[in-house]
Amino acid sequence: MLRLLSDPGRVRVLRLLAQEELSVAELQEILGMGQSRISMQLAQLRQAGLVAVRRSGQKSLYRMTLPAGVQALVREVLERSKEEIPRSAEDDEGLQLVLERRRDHLRNYFDALAGRFGRHYVPGRSWKALSEMLLYLLPPLVIADIGAGEATISLLLARSARKVIAVDSSRRMVEYGRSLAERHGIANLDYRPGDMEDLPIEEAEVDVALLHQTLHHALHPDRALAEAWRVLRPGGRVIVLDLLKHDVEAARELYGDIWPGFSQAELAGMLREQGFACIDVAIVDRGTEQPRFDTLLAVGVKPVGAEGCVSNQSAT
Repeated sequence: MLRLLSDPGRVRVLRLLAQEELSVAELQEILGMGQSRISMQLAQLRQAGLVAVRRSGQKSLYRMTLPAGVQALVREVLERSKEEIPRSAEDDEGLQLVLERRRDHLRNYFDALAGRFGRHYVPGRSWKALSEMLLYLLPPLVIADIGAGEATISLLLARSARKVIAVDSSRRMVEYGRSLAERHGIANLDYRPGDMEDLPIEEAEVDVALLHQTLHHALHPDRALAEAWRVLRPGGRVIVLDLLKHDVEAARELYGDIWPGFSQAELAGMLREQGFACIDVAIVDRGTEQPRFDTLLAVGVKPVGAEGCVSNQSAT
């Protein structure tokens, strides 16, 4: 090992590979050595177990590895080489130029895609993947999932929530949701039978009241929103995801709908009447298949005294 590390050329190669994975061509550019000499040095370092290689497309990328028993020795040699090998500073500058060229290549790629990036298939980019990621950005809140159905959303929210209280009027839905939570070992999901207009939740018990495609099933939507207000702590948010008003009369029979969705003005007005502030209502999805239901998202905040719509989520 000492004999191997006594050659300044090999040590220069190893210094660079300790900092970054590099190809033979990049090592040539930085070190100013011929391809055959660098390949020979890499082969010797690989044989000693100090260098590993992996394929990346058409390129082979090399990196330093440290076998047990020689780690302290190699680190000491590399540390001393910064002072003992005159061209070490030039090597470091050359490495930074190579890395900057890599970054430029990546920037140029995305510059060329600007304005077109979301219009075509991108591997790994899906709404499911994004929603899974966004769940972990939530602070640890107490969330009421009102009209939770089979508890699909509740189970997802429970990953990062402090507690999820799911409520549904269907006993079978409650039993099914409870069995799912038990099967997956989710202890912070509390599924309770109850009506959205008379929630089995204490006053000011939750930070978020979620009505996901639920409000158009309420006999009295205003009473359901009044219950959401009651169970929210000051600063808590109501979040309503529902259908934009439509004229598909068959939805009453097909989906058990009572209301044909809501207009943006209607939903904002109902929230305002219950006392919510900082109301924001927007169409967040346009249906592409018949009967082409569009989706509304509405958010309101239960004011904190004179401070209005300061949210307890930002405080958390």
